[in-house]
Amino acid sequence: MDDHLLGWLKTLDEERLARVLANRLDALAPPWPRRLDTLAQRLGNGFAVMEVMRGLPLPSLEVAQASLALGDQVRPEEVARFMGVPEAEVTPWFDLLFDHALAWPDDEGRIRVAGGVARWWTAPCGLGEPLTHYLNSWTVSADALRGLARTLGLQQGPKRRTITKVSEVLSDPERVGALVERAPEGTRRLLEEFAWDGPVRTVDGGRFVVPGAPEKWAVDHGLIFRPSWNVAEMPREVSLALRGPDYHPPFTPGPPDLGTVPVDPEAVDHLMTLAAPHVVERCAAMLENTAKIPLPLLKAGGVGVREVRRVAKDTGCDEDETRLLLEICAVARLLAWDDAAGGLVPTEKFDRWRLDDAAARLRVLLSAWWRMERSSLRRTDGKYGTVLGDDPAGAAVARARRAVLAVLARLPANTACTDRAGLVGATHWHAPLLDQSLLAECAPAVLDEARMLGLVALDTITDLGRALAGLDTAAGDETDDSTPIVENDPLLVECSTRALASVRRSALFGADLTAVVTGPPSSELAELLDRAAERESRGAASVWRFTPASVRRAMDAGHTADGLLADLAEVGAVPQPLDYLVHDVARRHGEVSVTTVACIVQASDPVLLAEIAGHRRLSRLGLRLLAPTVLASTMPADKTLAALRENGYAPVPIEDTGEITIRRARIEEPQNGRLILLPGGRVAELEQSSHLLVEPPPDPREHAGRLLASKDNAAQQNGRTWAVIGRLAFRLPTAQQSLLGFVVDRGVRAAITLTDGLTATISHGELRGGVLDAWCEEAGDYLEFPLADIVEVRSTYA
Repeated sequence: MDDHLLGWLKTLDEERLARVLANRLDALAPPWPRRLDTLAQRLGNGFAVMEVMRGLPLPSLEVAQASLALGDQVRPEEVARFMGVPEAEVTPWFDLLFDHALAWPDDEGRIRVAGGVARWWTAPCGLGEPLTHYLNSWTVSADALRGLARTLGLQQGPKRRTITKVSEVLSDPERVGALVERAPEGTRRLLEEFAWDGPVRTVDGGRFVVPGAPEKWAVDHGLIFRPSWNVAEMPREVSLALRGPDYHPPFTPGPPDLGTVPVDPEAVDHLMTLAAPHVVERCAAMLENTAKIPLPLLKAGGVGVREVRRVAKDTGCDEDETRLLLEICAVARLLAWDDAAGGLVPTEKFDRWRLDDAAARLRVLLSAWWRMERSSLRRTDGKYGTVLGDDPAGAAVARARRAVLAVLARLPANTACTDRAGLVGATHWHAPLLDQSLLAECAPAVLDEARMLGLVALDTITDLGRALAGLDTAAGDETDDSTPIVENDPLLVECSTRALASVRRSALFGADLTAVVTGPPSSELAELLDRAAERESRGAASVWRFTPASVRRAMDAGHTADGLLADLAEVGAVPQPLDYLVHDVARRHGEVSVTTVACIVQASDPVLLAEIAGHRRLSRLGLRLLAPTVLASTMPADKTLAALRENGYAPVPIEDTGEITIRRARIEEPQNGRLILLPGGRVAELEQSSHLLVEPPPDPREHAGRLLASKDNAAQQNGRTWAVIGRLAFRLPTAQQSLLGFVVDRGVRAAITLTDGLTATISHGELRGGVLDAWCEEAGDYLEFPLADIVEVRSTYA
């Protein structure tokens, strides 16, 4: 914990502390702190500081770098002078750092930068360590220090005074310039390389022991220090002296200009309402396809291009769309590996997902894309990566996606971005810690993916995209099964419902065995028509055509003629030709059945079976009569089915149970949902598994008041912990009383048992009279436990 940070927090009023808490929501994560020292410990956490820095704009980090380059404690006016701008221009950015507890002023107005920020920039502005770091090092002996002073023409004295004089000489640009004028040839070029492209460089160690060499001269005059044989470093003061008084570190107070044009809001909304239902519908179709034909993985991992193209062809998607949806479904846990199937198949979560309303299904997909740590359409060296393959960039890709969408969300309403390069520059200004080359690769892919999902249209963000962009901090990680905060966000719920409000839930059936949907079809309607007909076109209007093969496909999936016609009748008037077609296919469907022994062909009609056995085109199956109604085949069941169908028969596959089985990958989920029957005898959970929403953190302003009020109580409780616990927790042995004391004084975790047998895992305790007020992990809140009722305390590990 940084004592200086704690001291600054104690000086804040309620409004300023509330501002810090509002900007640093990591500090209010459960268990939220109840003392300022606990808060200071959280605010100074290195990982938390790193995450906060990712969300700050470029000028705030430039100001922080300049402060570190000038030393640990500098005044704002000194930083402004160093950056070559008026103090008024850096003041807002210092305030932003203060509001995020990344820097703070001390009692004298000097700026202290958080240790986590200093650890991130080991060489701020390309500058090395201060001279005192090298001169006080154990590698510089007293004799070497006296020799350096003699070389610089300084009088010898005590070590501290000698270090001060040497620092004064090497920090003065005029004196350093005069030294360099007398240096051997090649020294200036060597020093400028260290000053501008250092401060640490790999060198040839042998050159530093050659008399008259520029390297040895620079070391002898204290301009370069060599901590190891092949590594040399230039001190901060020397670099600044060589750069000259006209040097100023970069300062970019505003984002680059972004080319924009106005767009028609109605056109944007129309495209959103076309894309949103389309992605839900195509996702369901793709998952249904993988249920029939599992997706194999490459030996190196990921799905091969051939399989991606096959799925795209089978489902009517283009290849890019298929790549995106496969990865989204995997992150959403709708698609997973199944050992028995030997490939990727839909999970049991898919059965529940498909039963939810379309808007909820869309939010699940958007939430998965929002936390997905890969870019489906990102090109590296002109090539796409492997679908579901490893991406070394990982979480940086997800951060780039959210940063690009956030820039679009900052544009005025109904304004389109026309400058891709400017978009990358603006995104870098708002998220400067993102790698610029990675950002340049990801930005076009983000726009293309967002367009497919209905988040971007005509190069402007839609209402759906704007709602999602506001959930940056709640995105979660790719390893999360779901992110309920995103999926249940009220604004996203409203926008997703509106995006799907224009879907068509009815079709126009024609006597020519076609079905026409004038507009985006609902996923339920598209699934029904895809099940029993062949899609011929899509767009503003979609057309399906019923054929004997398509109707048979529906019956292969377990539908009956009456059931299929009833489903079709619910979405439109069924013409007589379609009714005849369905009943005609049903009449012949199932008159031949196939089971797997390797394999068996059965029929109730011995004459029909004899005809099949004597069919010349089926001779490759090696059919032989086992009984009047049973044939054995030497070919697997799938090839036997295909051969019979090619020759005009309508067989159905039968498993050992007599049912058609659809593969599902089982994942660990609660199994207490109510079950309903799906077509084909399949079973799915109707009730979606309940997600435990995280208890919202306390209001920053109210919590700031409580923290300031607890400031006085903390001093009174110090030193009383052990006395109170020893007197009131009389059921515990001494060792367990000590452990309970650490729960109070140090916030450690422990498991306790009460007299009634209840157990709880607690931490961050406080003593209030005769009770222990501590965070209970099981309850997700602070609870009170009477000390007299605690019968056991056990250590536990996170």
